[in-house]
Amino acid sequence: AAGGYYQKGYEYLHEFRYDPLPTFVYQVEDILIEKRIFMVYGENTTIIRYRIESPGRPYKFRLFPLVNYRDYHWINHSSNGPFIQEIEDNTISLLNYTEMDPFYLSCSEGSFTPFENTWYERMEYIQEIWRGESSVEFHYMPGVWEIKGYEPKEFAVIATMETRKHDPQEEYEKQVKRIDELIEKAGSHDYFVNQLVLAADSFIVQRKSTNSKTIIAGYHWFVDWGRDTMISLPGLTLVTKRFEEAREILKTFASYCQEGLIPNTFPDKGGDIPSYNTVDASLWYFHAAARYLEYTGDIDFIKKEIYPVLSQIIDYYQHGTKYNIRMYPDGLIFAGSPDTQLTWMDAKVDGWVVTSRHGKAVEINALWYNALRIMENLAVEFGDKREESFRRFADLVKKNFHEDFWNTNKEYLYDVVSSSGRDDSLRPNQILAVSLPYSLLSPEEEKKVVVKIFQELFTPYGLRTLSPSHPDYKGRYEGNRWQRDAAYHQGTVWSWLLGPFISAYLKVHQNSEKSRYVAREILAPFRRYLFEHGVGTVNEIFDGDFPHHFRGCIAQAWGVAEVLRCYVEDVLGEKPERRFGD
Repeated sequence: AAGGYYQKGYEYLHEFRYDPLPTFVYQVEDILIEKRIFMVYGENTTIIRYRIESPGRPYKFRLFPLVNYRDYHWINHSSNGPFIQEIEDNTISLLNYTEMDPFYLSCSEGSFTPFENTWYERMEYIQEIWRGESSVEFHYMPGVWEIKGYEPKEFAVIATMETRKHDPQEEYEKQVKRIDELIEKAGSHDYFVNQLVLAADSFIVQRKSTNSKTIIAGYHWFVDWGRDTMISLPGLTLVTKRFEEAREILKTFASYCQEGLIPNTFPDKGGDIPSYNTVDASLWYFHAAARYLEYTGDIDFIKKEIYPVLSQIIDYYQHGTKYNIRMYPDGLIFAGSPDTQLTWMDAKVDGWVVTSRHGKAVEINALWYNALRIMENLAVEFGDKREESFRRFADLVKKNFHEDFWNTNKEYLYDVVSSSGRDDSLRPNQILAVSLPYSLLSPEEEKKVVVKIFQELFTPYGLRTLSPSHPDYKGRYEGNRWQRDAAYHQGTVWSWLLGPFISAYLKVHQNSEKSRYVAREILAPFRRYLFEHGVGTVNEIFDGDFPHHFRGCIAQAWGVAEVLRCYVEDVLGEKPERRFGD
């Protein structure tokens, strides 16, 4: 390659801070170099601002950009297919052989010397090695910028897909102002809350194919999922007082409802058909809409835009829809077949459904019961004659739920009931039967569920997906894709489950001061953890075994959402007047 770059630059790292943007400070002898990175909101634009503090002697600073242009699932395995580059006014236009749109690199200072078909070869990604994925990549090196000076100097590198010019200082000031506005809008003076408010912002994005706001499930490899969006919506948009965005998201998913199902995922390209292979996304939609109404009082929107869709969902679930989703005569919801994965425990690899949960799943029927009670409440509000029907079916569900799911011997809930029998695997899904607004169990039974989960599934970072005493328990999420999927919901800890657990814990302890103190202590590790991995956010999963090493994607929407929601609503007690629930 061209030479001049040092592969162990991290040895010069003097300081890192997040205040509120990622800032690196390097020290080379008596020269300090500060690097601050941020993205322009709503654009594919990243700005890296540099400041060189010189002691008053000459220096030469060289920047070698390493370039790739690919899907985030891919790896560039070779130096074949050179980039096409053009240079004008210290700006490089780059286009690769895939005929994608060009992107631009520019530097506000110095001179640029181009290279000819030069590559940085065989960069290794340690995490990808651990994950059993392709891990060696080739990066294109278009050239080098050289900045010379004597006095302190500030300049910026801009990487963008936009054709407009960017003023780095102006964009920085706009970003800082926006951060301040998000915190001010949320209205909290709690540092932990404010960090999570900023983390929440990263998931609320504009989807081109629907031309509307949506919620990205996680970074770096998830898209927007219906289930994740509805679980995340209260924490990301309601607790943070971003009501217009919540409304837009609810309206978008309503417009794509088909045969009683809201999308599981949207396509990346406009015109493609969404996928609908989920039983719980539509039921979580009821919960999200109800929470929106509690926070906003926007009854007209719910009546005109949302209630007809909720009614459609109820009708299809009662009479049957895709994927064998239907209500049985006992009022309970059955879904799926041996080769489908319709609940959130949806790992499937090479045709193998890892966590088979077809039949009557415990959290699906808890959500179904809550959906019926929400419809009963709204029917009264809107003068809908089906009020009595909703009440009657809800009563039927409550009666048969207890008969089907309560495990008298072990004093907790079965996970799935099917023709094969009743699965007594201790999983966290049953916590939703306690945490959701409408109760299916007696107070004594609810407390037994919470105690059992606390004893066997609780960890400082969330709940295990399976008890360690189960023969199928996997304590470490590692290895190749097959091995990881085999552990994904078989013991791996999920951060989002901490939210419903804390809500349930406080519920069975009548929101006492002592229980709120315990809940605050339960969340304490996340105050520290926010600055340990995926800085400023909450990642997806952790090992079930101690020391619960972080795994999965570095930023997960429902992890951030539920930690934020339960801390603000349950621990701090800051929530709207309750409209739904017992």
